[in-house]
Amino acid sequence: MKTDLTINTDLTRKILTGFLKSEITRVGLTRAIIGLSGGIDSAISCALAADALGPQNVLAVRLPYKSSSPDSLEDADKTAHDLGVRMDTIDITPMIESIIQREPDMSNVRKGNLMARARMIVLYDQSEAFKGLVVGTSNKTEILLGYTTLWGDMASAVNPIGDLYKTQLRQLAAALKIPKTVIEKPPSGDLWQGQTDEDELGFTYEEVDKLLYLLVDQRCSLEDCIDAGFEKIFVETVINRIRRSQFKRMMPIIAKLSTRTVGYDFLYLRDWGT
Repeated sequence: MKTDLTINTDLTRKILTGFLKSEITRVGLTRAIIGLSGGIDSAISCALAADALGPQNVLAVRLPYKSSSPDSLEDADKTAHDLGVRMDTIDITPMIESIIQREPDMSNVRKGNLMARARMIVLYDQSEAFKGLVVGTSNKTEILLGYTTLWGDMASAVNPIGDLYKTQLRQLAAALKIPKTVIEKPPSGDLWQGQTDEDELGFTYEEVDKLLYLLVDQRCSLEDCIDAGFEKIFVETVINRIRRSQFKRMMPIIAKLSTRTVGYDFLYLRDWGT
């Protein structure tokens, strides 16, 4: 069964830059704002936005917490410099500490969620100041697995990379000439010291991307995936993660009372009225 995730990077780049330019300009804006973490996902979104709108119309914001890796800050700085985009740095430590002080024994997961949501508060505030749309940085692997924070890193006005698996992003990053240190570093949300995505997930992006491709893109059954060589427990784990996180991929459900309810009967395209 085919699990080849190779992409045509030139065509992908052309489609995504066209997508960004079309979606941002159709609402009457010409600028974009991105939280630049020093990782591959945000670097690619930033590069695509710079291609689409011009570097002078993109604001990259570094949003460190006191435990953030200095290497991540340096990688974000190098990415912004190489792309020629504007850059600012806003420390979210005071925002987070004011909440953590109430519960010093707060778990790392809760702290990580706080950081993700605090960063999005800052980005949307800067979005108004800069008059640009927030560009998303969540990839297809994270979205399907629910490995995102609702109203945190998952939030955006437009997302150019949400239909690309992590392994496909690595291919695109090389074509976009993203710094090698960014491409080769272990994927991490930089939420606490030593944290990596793959350690938390319990499997590598390379192996889960192949399985997700079969389950989602090829609509294969559990049995089909097992026949393709995947362990049953691994397939079941991934299927359960996809199902349990479905609520993260939907707008909040509204209880229907009237004849026309938002999300049910009151349905228009995103650009209705623009």
